[in-house]
Amino acid sequence: MDRRAYLRGIAGVSVLAASGCLGVGADESTEYDIGMSTQAFRPEQYEVGVGDTVVWRNTSSHAHSVTAYESGLPESASFFASGGFEDEQSARDAWASQTDGALHQGDSYSHTFEVAGEYQYFCIPHERSQMVGTIVVG
Repeated sequence: MDRRAYLRGIAGVSVLAASGCLGVGADESTEYDIGMSTQAFRPEQYEVGVGDTVVWRNTSSHAHSVTAYESGLPESASFFASGGFEDEQSARDAWASQTDGALHQGDSYSHTFEVAGEYQYFCIPHERSQMVGTIVVG
């Protein structure tokens, strides 16, 4: 085998290996709808249809929560929060006392939206850093 043929073979294998790595990343993105970086939901706004389920995934090394603002829910919509709390104050109290409702790196939370409208939500420990998001259900 001459040197040029060998180098072409190495280059081809490198391209295939790199494209395989990119494919893994693409598959991982389909496992969730909204990621959580250090202090932000990505994307900050997400649109779905009535009856659709949204999946959040903590993609950072910091603990986060997904907590609805009760004042930011459409009329007759269900409250939602990681940890399964009944209302916003219960979620805040649990976080302050025990860090309940925490999503650690790689953890996911999902909620099905049954009422059309805009839903405002936030991360309890990063609320002051404006880690907030909006779900638009149409």
